[in-house]
Amino acid sequence: MPRSLPPRPSLPIRSAVLPLVLASALLSACASQGPAPVAGLAVARTSLNQAESAGAAQYAPVELLTARDKLSRAEVAMNDKRYDDARVLSDEAAADADVAERKARAVKASQTAAEMQRSNAVLGSELNRAPTQ
Repeated sequence: MPRSLPPRPSLPIRSAVLPLVLASALLSACASQGPAPVAGLAVARTSLNQAESAGAAQYAPVELLTARDKLSRAEVAMNDKRYDDARVLSDEAAADADVAERKARAVKASQTAAEMQRSNAVLGSELNRAPTQ
């Protein structure tokens, strides 16, 4: 007895399945995560260390705390394999740490300049008091 082929699905069923398959493929492509942002996390950690070395804990504590928080959240996202979130957070952490470092350096430079002006004023007054011969 000859084998018969299974009946072919009717056209309406095939036309309904094709869009579902395409939509599924499109959604999985959109939801895919890129590679793990290992380098981005390393840059953020380095930026945070530089900010701390520049005195950000004393001169830019809010900015430094923000950078630390974002780095911590980036590490959690990385562990959860939410690489896109980790990438964004590590980039933001690095930027916030850079702001903290620059602010700390600017405050220290401003304080140094003010101290130099005070010293110059003292020297000027000393010169003015010196007896003339």
